[in-house]
Amino acid sequence: MKKMMSMIMAVMTLLVMGTGCAQAQNKVSDGDSEPPKVYFIKEITSENLVKVYDALGRKADGKVAVKLSTGEPGGHNFLQPALIAQLVQKVNGTIVECNTAYGGGRASTEAHLQAAADHGFTAIAKVDIMDADGEVSLPVNGGKHLKEDFVGKNYLEYDFTVVLSHFKGHAMGGFGGAIKNISIGIASSGGKAWIHSAGTTKDVSKVWGNLPPQDDFLESMTEAAKAITDHCGDKILYINVANNLSVDCDCDSSPEDPKMGDIGILASLDPVALDRACTDLVRSSKDHGKIHLIERIDSRHGMHTLDYAEQLGMGSQKYELVEIK
Repeated sequence: MKKMMSMIMAVMTLLVMGTGCAQAQNKVSDGDSEPPKVYFIKEITSENLVKVYDALGRKADGKVAVKLSTGEPGGHNFLQPALIAQLVQKVNGTIVECNTAYGGGRASTEAHLQAAADHGFTAIAKVDIMDADGEVSLPVNGGKHLKEDFVGKNYLEYDFTVVLSHFKGHAMGGFGGAIKNISIGIASSGGKAWIHSAGTTKDVSKVWGNLPPQDDFLESMTEAAKAITDHCGDKILYINVANNLSVDCDCDSSPEDPKMGDIGILASLDPVALDRACTDLVRSSKDHGKIHLIERIDSRHGMHTLDYAEQLGMGSQKYELVEIK
């Protein structure tokens, strides 16, 4: 896995060098409206995770999907079950995932469920690998690359989505936060290949040998995220935990150790504002170790994801940061 990720990183670096309802909810703020609020609390605890959820003022009701990464076997930076259990159980949520497109220890449903069990997630809640029985298509409105997004079939069974993301770096996207979590994270295995190939193939055996220009990938990832926000309307909320700030994703079986300290917990009803606030806090940090994460974000042109999301009307990069004590 590490060898594959290193190869992908090298390819992506070269590419960078060469190269209704939900809309009303998440629309870009204009001069006549208030910017979206991003709630922030520095101390990362189970109680504070519930506190920022409550601050959002939007109750997760019905059958609730809690979308998070269960983490690749061998990795250790993923959100720990002990940290998230109180929130997951408060909303009576089911932890949801889809199988990977790169092989590894979560490429099949059986292996994925075993990884979730080994990492402690099945002990705190039910875990649903949503593409175990196939996929369904959601429309992408206004995209340049994708006309549809392929997600795990079981996703349509849920009434509300709590997007619980570990904010950190990423080998291909530069960083991983709310937008990545609802795009690649909710996509089926074939849907992940579809996003990574900018709508060229759903064949996981072919995608890695023919990657598109970097911005095309980032835009496709964003378009897939928009399919989710359009589908959910106001039945979705977003929480990012900015800890274990490795330059590598939880999909990496051997991630680099974090070079900077934890930042805190952030939450918003606007995924663009939320991810932007996280990157802003990284850049404004007095921790010198931030240079590694900033280099990862910028070398992958990661901020283009937020520029394009704002262009698509998914949210605003202008926000009000509300610190909770």
